[in-house]
Amino acid sequence: MFRMKSEGLKDALEQLDQARQDHADWHEDLIGKLLCCSPSEARQHPDSGHRHCRLGRWYHERAPAELRAHPSFAALGAEHQRLHALGAALLEAASRGEKVSRTCYEELATASSKLRLELDSLRHEIQAAIAQSDTLTGAYDRSALLPELREWHELVKRGVQRCGLAFMDLDRFKEVNDTYGHRIGDEVLAGAAQCIARHLRPYDKLFRYGGDEFLILLPAVDLVSGRTVIERVRRTLASTTLARGAGGIQIGTTGSFGLAMLDPSVPVEESVDRGDTALLLAKGAGRNRVVIWDPAVETQRSFRGLEIGAGQS
Repeated sequence: MFRMKSEGLKDALEQLDQARQDHADWHEDLIGKLLCCSPSEARQHPDSGHRHCRLGRWYHERAPAELRAHPSFAALGAEHQRLHALGAALLEAASRGEKVSRTCYEELATASSKLRLELDSLRHEIQAAIAQSDTLTGAYDRSALLPELREWHELVKRGVQRCGLAFMDLDRFKEVNDTYGHRIGDEVLAGAAQCIARHLRPYDKLFRYGGDEFLILLPAVDLVSGRTVIERVRRTLASTTLARGAGGIQIGTTGSFGLAMLDPSVPVEESVDRGDTALLLAKGAGRNRVVIWDPAVETQRSFRGLEIGAGQS
């Protein structure tokens, strides 16, 4: 997921649009040099290095850190570097007076198309994130949750991938609103979401389920590795200042978490309910802890040693 609010996403989108235009200009200039210039002019082409063209300078120097963390950003860089390697080889051949072959030209055209595809793919992901993001917290909106879960559920059913989910909410959040007011409460809520997002993996997703409740989607985990991720989030949240009140007072909160796996044998809604059940147990046990769902919690309402990272909020 993208670790930024809508404003940051919109700014990143503008930068990406400019990067696409910069690439188009570079490509047009390169083709002109290859087809129309003398060998000496080909040697003088200024943008043969993938770090020195305008797109490259944006990619390596100015692109937002939150965008760099996204998997598609790395794919974009790899295609860009490959394209420049092809362009440099063709310019070198042109500087020796060699004619550009049809095969080499088509290879360059294919590489350029792949780069544009990566740019467009990243652009569409940003646009989708803007459309699906919660205005206050920057997390994905609840409307995007079920479609995402159902896609992963199909992968789980086919044995392609495992996927976990963690239901969470902020502990005693009503007390924050009652004590400091709703403006500070909103700051705490937004700060908590940003804190959580920063400490998830690049391919995890945070959804605002409603109020101070969130759901974290955890692809490619089992209960052990999923617990490791969520426990890291829990500890960090508990030690982070999320807002400041009058006189600079530091305001924070803790979170309770219920962890479950997407079960291929039941509807996704039931897997979500399991996470919610484990969350209720975490809160009932004193908050600021992670509880893993187990069939025993449905029948005995007990932890059976599944409690992790206990701590009073």
